[in-house]
Amino acid sequence: MHILLVADGRSPITHRWLDSLLALQYQVTLISSHPCEPPEGIQALHVVPIAFSRLTAGGKAGQVGNRRSGLRRGLVKTFRNAFLTARYQLAPFSVRYYAPRFREIVAQVKPDLVHALRIPFEGMLASHTPVGIPLVISIWGNDLTLHAPKTAAMGKLTRQTLQRANGLHTDAQRDLRLAYEWGYPADHPGLVVPSNGGMDLERVQRMRAALPPEWETRIPKDHTLVINPRGVRAYTRTDTFFQAIPLVLEQAPQTAFLCPSMAGEAVAERWAAAIHADERVILLPALGQGQLWELFTRCPVSISVTDHDGTPNTLLEAMSCGSFPVAGNIESLREWIDPGVNGLLVNPGSPRELAAAILQALSDPGLRENANQANLNMIRDRAEVSHVRPKIAAFYQKVLEIG
Repeated sequence: MHILLVADGRSPITHRWLDSLLALQYQVTLISSHPCEPPEGIQALHVVPIAFSRLTAGGKAGQVGNRRSGLRRGLVKTFRNAFLTARYQLAPFSVRYYAPRFREIVAQVKPDLVHALRIPFEGMLASHTPVGIPLVISIWGNDLTLHAPKTAAMGKLTRQTLQRANGLHTDAQRDLRLAYEWGYPADHPGLVVPSNGGMDLERVQRMRAALPPEWETRIPKDHTLVINPRGVRAYTRTDTFFQAIPLVLEQAPQTAFLCPSMAGEAVAERWAAAIHADERVILLPALGQGQLWELFTRCPVSISVTDHDGTPNTLLEAMSCGSFPVAGNIESLREWIDPGVNGLLVNPGSPRELAAAILQALSDPGLRENANQANLNMIRDRAEVSHVRPKIAAFYQKVLEIG
């Protein structure tokens, strides 16, 4: 089978899904919404920069190009809310503009099946797949709860995308239910598995990687570590997280908070300065996958507090590495976490609840130990690649037969 994958070619989620497709012996051609290097093993790469993706892409043209791309990314970070608002308003026009180019690539590739990872904006582009070619859409955690309701145009394109789809992949049962409400035909196939194609537990152990010395030296060696791997996004409760830190430090002063993907983020830097936590808040740059896995093994507690989510891959990774999850009490995460058994859930808007949950987890090694075993069993039963990949293959085959 030849699959035309429409996705952000820079994304670790895309790379992990590609790993599963290639392991299943599929041929894959990638249409990336962002400029990127061709992932190993694919047939070909095409870049279709929908929704102003060049504004956030990295530079490739030497030092000057890198400085310019860095300046663009810095401006986007500084004016994040304004950029997102403009994107919601204008991106639908971008999708229509690039639709003819997308159809040209489809005609050239002649895929057996087109699969778009997330609705905005890759799925919206892929909804222009010619009739007769089956289309699979993946929903990521905030596609229907955050992005679709933002504007009338976003809602309309979301409905059109779901109505065009022949198969739907979600990483939470909640999103499958919501998709029916947004127009996905109830008699079409659905698949609920992690958005990254599953956790390869052997790979997690094998590819753990040390941090560079300049980052490692910033981490206090005599402190208990708590990690927040979610970065600064439109749906992460950065405010709740940072306001909880002083409350934790009042009772557990030998605690340090690691914050990957927050270095250089103005919002995170302002919060870190405001709470006066000095060296106990470590803002780190974006980490390689192996480096993040290594930190999970060193951090007894992992934080994932958001208003919108499906099944965060960082949550599954933390669970796989033995880091106790403290997360927002939202519907999709209740599919994975039984409070007091394998994690804790808190009101995403309550710093006091978050601080209390962190302190409970830090002070109860028995709770953490029991949760670690329960989480590892859950990953093996529900999210390990040996369990997920056969489901992906059966799902694609069903879509082909029906579509």
